[in-house]
Amino acid sequence: MTGLLGMLAAIALTAFCWGLYGPVLHFGREEMGSALRPFVCVGLAYFLIAVVVPLLLLRRGEKGAWTARGLLWSLLAGAAGAFGALGVILALAFGGRPIYVMPLVFGGAPVVNTLLSAAMNRAFGQLKAPFLAGLILVITGAVTVLIFKPQPHTAAHAAAATETPDADTTTADEKPAEVKPAPAKTERKLERLVEVLLAVALAIVSWGGYGPVLHRGQAAMGGSRLRPLVCIGLAYFLIAVLVPLALLAPLGDAGVWSLRGGLWSLGAGSLGALGALGTILAFACGGKPFTVMPVVFGCAPVINTLAALVLASTPLTAVSPFFLAGMIVVAVGAATVLSFGPRTHSPAKPA
Repeated sequence: MTGLLGMLAAIALTAFCWGLYGPVLHFGREEMGSALRPFVCVGLAYFLIAVVVPLLLLRRGEKGAWTARGLLWSLLAGAAGAFGALGVILALAFGGRPIYVMPLVFGGAPVVNTLLSAAMNRAFGQLKAPFLAGLILVITGAVTVLIFKPQPHTAAHAAAATETPDADTTTADEKPAEVKPAPAKTERKLERLVEVLLAVALAIVSWGGYGPVLHRGQAAMGGSRLRPLVCIGLAYFLIAVLVPLALLAPLGDAGVWSLRGGLWSLGAGSLGALGALGTILAFACGGKPFTVMPVVFGCAPVINTLAALVLASTPLTAVSPFFLAGMIVVAVGAATVLSFGPRTHSPAKPA
């Protein structure tokens, strides 16, 4: 019972942190006007929380040991997490909004997670009907949240309404300007949509593979909690700090470093690192990628959407009943996945 409660608490920590990740990171990207600079701050936060602090704690001792196999798998998990974060940042930079980018990512990632987990453990036979039904509910709810997402409430619409001339004040000589189609603008919107979807696909594939790979690394290190986290932080430092800093000048990045943008981005990185810690703790309490990751990816978009609504000051009247229904479906699907998920690996075949 204690292990189950610990696993649920760790899952809640991960879902909460990763749910806030997108909206917080969006503010950092807007403040800096860059995709690479917030990524650097995310990597720095990971380095502090996932490398420096765990190394200090390891001096007191912890179960498990460093192994080459565990290092490899854990570094791969960190690389997957970093590329997933890059995908989210690129999706926001291409014009996507966290209120629908994150639910789309969290809706697709459980599918990749489940298929990869089953392939790595050769456990397709353990995917029973209730588990698959719960997985479908999670994905359906996340897509519903995406389709019926509330539109951000901005002052731009009000300003446009006040500047529109009244029909009574328009003279006979003043004819309204003829609206001409803008094919170039339409094509550009289509291109940006494709860019957003490609970036979202990168995040889905990367974060979908994160859980199974991390679980393999932690198991190879004897169930250690801090050692896999150190590897994740090192991978983030390489991919999210050193590489972007080297690319700022060659790519002609037009953004600027700012205190507000740095704080928002560091906050996003801190949330990501704490979410990674929560995932490791859930595995240490007996959770498996089959169950832990779908529940995390099911609950995180709900938290993401609520946070985006609060931060954007969106009125409650803009929330559709279908949107709320989608969040309920996600919660029901997550509970079903947790209840009927595979508990053990397939038994070994006799020699």
